[in-house]
Amino acid sequence: MLETSARLLTLLSLLQARRDWPGDALAERLEVSPRTVRRDVDRLRELGYPVRAIRGPDGGYRLDAGTDLPPLLFDDEQAVAVAVALQTATTTVTGIEDAALRALATVRQVMPARLRQRVDALQVTTVPRGSGRNRPQVDTEQLLDIGTAVRAREVLRFDYEAVGGGGEPPRDGTLPPRRRVEPHHVVTWGGRWYLVAWDLDRGDWRTFRVDRMTPKTPTGPRFTPRQLPAPDVATYIAERFRRPSWPATGEAVLHAPASLVARWAGSEALVEELAPDRCRLVVGSWSWTGLAAWLGMFGVDLEIVGPPELKEAAATLSQRYAAAAS
Repeated sequence: MLETSARLLTLLSLLQARRDWPGDALAERLEVSPRTVRRDVDRLRELGYPVRAIRGPDGGYRLDAGTDLPPLLFDDEQAVAVAVALQTATTTVTGIEDAALRALATVRQVMPARLRQRVDALQVTTVPRGSGRNRPQVDTEQLLDIGTAVRAREVLRFDYEAVGGGGEPPRDGTLPPRRRVEPHHVVTWGGRWYLVAWDLDRGDWRTFRVDRMTPKTPTGPRFTPRQLPAPDVATYIAERFRRPSWPATGEAVLHAPASLVARWAGSEALVEELAPDRCRLVVGSWSWTGLAAWLGMFGVDLEIVGPPELKEAAATLSQRYAAAAS
């Protein structure tokens, strides 16, 4: 039989893993009497855990959400996941830096030594994507307001900053346009936060950058969620941001290791290893001439497989370069 402290942790773990537990089932799992289970539940309540008794033929218990945050119970994998998430939490959300650091210190303090050493060894440095520029960050309260509207299924009103030249908001003093939407999902893509919503004024699905939104209160009436024009939100976002197919796509064999070519070919290129020093490359470009020139920039021998337009562009470039060199 477990000691009282260990039994309380086991009981808490069981209550967290399942919504409703019959009292007899808990007693059987803990190898104690139903009376002992009742006493242990009272101890958890004294510690701040809102365990509610369930009426019914069998009776039972449920762990509800409380007004205060009592101590949490994580297994090893959950604890590591929380530590990593807290280290990377400030990448795109502002206003939580100090809270994230304090939360990480709290989680680390209650970890067993063996787990604390693993977390300390995993120091994560998050580098924003892009050409050295930080991704736009969103305010914590703003993100929570939008998420609350999504969960409550309430119409959201907000000002939205249009983008002018160079990707910057307009500087002519004009007011940002007011939008009314049925918010459905908050997602992240490429280091940015987006809201997927049905635009009531335009009668169509729209995707909004959260860092350009200024939500207004109060929210509007409740709505019945519409069906996304995709199997799920992940598919919708992937299709929404998928780059249009290139007008020129060709294939070549490069006399270079696949690992080297893949490093510079980009995420949209297909690189297939044929031998330790040879690989097949399928890639697109804005024109056949541009694609032929780009293939030559690898500085290795190559064989153009096709299509004929790519071969013709390579021959034209060859003559042009030969004439320029002479």
